[in-house]
Formats: sequence, structure tokens, C-alpha cells
Amino acid sequence: MLYTAVIHREEEWFVAECPEVGTVSQGKTVEEAIENLREATDLYLEEFPAKVSSHPILATFEVPVHA
Repeated sequence: MLYTAVIHREEEWFVAECPEVGTVSQGKTVEEAIENLREATDLYLEEFPAKVSSHPILATFEVPVHA
């Protein structure tokens, strides 16, 4: 099954979240964060099987900077 990873940086870590399941993990690299998220999601789904769902819609938007 295909899932989404949303990744952001927090200091020296990359944090990866799977919005379909709600799992979160981290790593020193993007690749490590995704691999750790894959493992965390797999373990979670063993205990709590996923219901069929659609992928989230991801979009970016801009907000003006206030000085």
C-alpha cells in the first residue's frame, strides 16, 4: 500500500509524518527519516489495520512576512 510522508526539519533532525495513519518518526537524513517512518507505520498497522482511505491533498500557500 502506498502512503504519504510529509517531512520537515527540526534543528539537526528531519521529522517525517504519515498523515493517512498518524505515525511520526525522525532521522538525521531525509532517507533515514522515511525509512524510520516506514518501519513505525508497518509496526502500527500490524496492531491497527488501516481502513481504506484516499491520499491527502498537499498544497503550499504563501503568507506575507510582517516585520
